[in-house]
Amino acid sequence: MRRRLIAATAAAAALPVLVVSAAPAGACGGLVGENGTIELVRTTTLAAYSDGIERYVTAFEFTGEGEEVGSIIPLPDVPTDVTRAGDWTLQRLALEVAPPVRSDDGADADVAASAEVDVILETEVDALDITVISGGGDAVGEWALDNGFLLTPDAPEVLDYYAERSPVFMAARFDAQRAADLGQGAGDSTPIMATIPTDDPWVPVRILGLGLDDDRTVEADVFLLTEDRPELLAGGTGMTLERSEQAGDLLLDDLRSDVGMEWVPEDMWLSYLTVGAPAAELDYDLAVSNRPGVTPSLVDAGVSAPDAVPVLPAGEPAAVWPVVAAVGAGAGVVLVGSYRHRSMRTNRAGAVPGGVPPGQTGWSA
Repeated sequence: MRRRLIAATAAAAALPVLVVSAAPAGACGGLVGENGTIELVRTTTLAAYSDGIERYVTAFEFTGEGEEVGSIIPLPDVPTDVTRAGDWTLQRLALEVAPPVRSDDGADADVAASAEVDVILETEVDALDITVISGGGDAVGEWALDNGFLLTPDAPEVLDYYAERSPVFMAARFDAQRAADLGQGAGDSTPIMATIPTDDPWVPVRILGLGLDDDRTVEADVFLLTEDRPELLAGGTGMTLERSEQAGDLLLDDLRSDVGMEWVPEDMWLSYLTVGAPAAELDYDLAVSNRPGVTPSLVDAGVSAPDAVPVLPAGEPAAVWPVVAAVGAGAGVVLVGSYRHRSMRTNRAGAVPGGVPPGQTGWSA
């Protein structure tokens, strides 16, 4: 796959810039089609966790010109369903943290080495062709190339990074002709929701920098809805916890009234984080623990103990738990890796069934 990627990158050198835009949009990566002039602006994601189920809500907004473009999202486990999400859920969350201003005048290493890709789920959501696949980094890259996509030069390293912890990826491919038939124009957003049974919610962050120049600033909004106040772990200073509070009744009522969002519980904790850092510094993910006494996983954060950074509200002193996590880091990696492999097999059994020059990307989160 790496040899094919080198050849594909060389052939793509004369192609126009092709990236995916979202405002708001969801976690993305650098899996793209061959033609287009599309710009990534800012991304928005909701990870809601309740009763052992993560609901990952994101939106894909394609602007500019292009026949077919696509995006890939690493997932923590096998989803049971991928459907169209509510029409305005992400917009309502953005409104909650940035209301209008009034004026007198927002798996394990064994699987990573696999040479095969399993197609777990295929569906259509408006003009998007959604495919959930499972496989190692090389296998996912081969699948992308075999399905008409070209990858950025850093894709093999990033795909391996994710596949070593969870081999599940969701690819979304945009069909321009179907969009035209549906009356969708440039800039129209398609929200989707993946329903994922898992022990803890997990938000991919590193994927946001895929294909970008090291000094290119990555900006994103991340919303978490959890049963209790979560503990959060990252691997750098690029994430800021702007809000951490009990979600208001009005917000939850509004979210629950959106299409497909009736699952929203009566009581939830709202965390709002912003991402703002050069792409080179986003070499980690956001690990979340919603269980009292259970620390966020170093494996989920994708970092070693010395690099772990708790994400806390401004002014709150660091807790003791990162030190405890560091002591048990070696055992944690083995146990979590083993669990993900077993969980992957269990969930799969019960599941419902382009080229870019270096420094450019085709995704958002």
